[in-house]
Amino acid sequence: MTAQTLYPAERGNLRLSFEYFPPKTDEMEVQLFQTAGDLSIFGPAFVTVTYGAGGSTKARSLTTVRRMVEEKGFANTAAHLTCVGAPKAEVDAVIDEYIDYGVRHFVALRGDPQGGIGTAYQPHPDGYASSTDLVRAIRARGDDIEISVSSYPEKHPESPDVAADIDMLKRKVDAGANRALTQFFFDNNDFERYLERVRRAGINIPIVPGILPINNLAQVQKFAGLCGASVPEAIVTRLVHLEDQPVERFKEATHIAAEQIVDLARRGVRDFHLYTMNRSPLVTAVLDLVGFEQVALEANDALDEAPRTRAAGAAA
Repeated sequence: MTAQTLYPAERGNLRLSFEYFPPKTDEMEVQLFQTAGDLSIFGPAFVTVTYGAGGSTKARSLTTVRRMVEEKGFANTAAHLTCVGAPKAEVDAVIDEYIDYGVRHFVALRGDPQGGIGTAYQPHPDGYASSTDLVRAIRARGDDIEISVSSYPEKHPESPDVAADIDMLKRKVDAGANRALTQFFFDNNDFERYLERVRRAGINIPIVPGILPINNLAQVQKFAGLCGASVPEAIVTRLVHLEDQPVERFKEATHIAAEQIVDLARRGVRDFHLYTMNRSPLVTAVLDLVGFEQVALEANDALDEAPRTRAAGAAA
């Protein structure tokens, strides 16, 4: 399939959201906020900031979310939250701190086992046992709070089958979730089959496909292997011979992600969640190729004054 620009009527009611992770260094912090500023021209419905339990990135997550909301003007920031390695009282305190910052949207997750992906998950003895319990605790703060949760078109690696995954999703919806963001995937048929099963199960919340433009094929393959996703051989074939040709690799990766979005849109999908990896050039190039309109930004002195970068074929 050749990437095509969507017609205005096709893209007019499409919505975007972007995921960021908290920076570990001052240099990475500059990159994060530059990226968020660059991508804000596409008018995302919301942006999300990931979270690490047990102190791994928790403090950085809190600081990043606060700065996104209070200093940078991103009032639509959603805070990721997990229940790994913390008692209920500590998680509750984080929820309330986020709400004090002005956060009205959470992404509620169980979180990876403290021993790493592939090890057995053990809930904290005084903590929330599952993401369902966490959703319920957040929903208790008010019906006006948005709660997104995770879903897995190719099955969570710890689930015995897709049916068990869907049953878990239904429990999260019954507890108060009103949106699901999927793990990244590259075969749209997998997503369509999954969505059909979700709807047959009586789950009617938006299921938003997670799109991961491929900056680095080897890294994506490794991560996919850990989280139960797959990278089709057809995509590997398109990229593997371009590892030492960054400009051509960037163009091919742009086309791969754009093709996926266009195909999903023509199957009726209206919401897209992009995993940015805190980099804007490839995401910008993908959205430009698809034909997303750039919106005029309101004057906001809190945003950095650095000039907006353009992808224009630049290497990631």
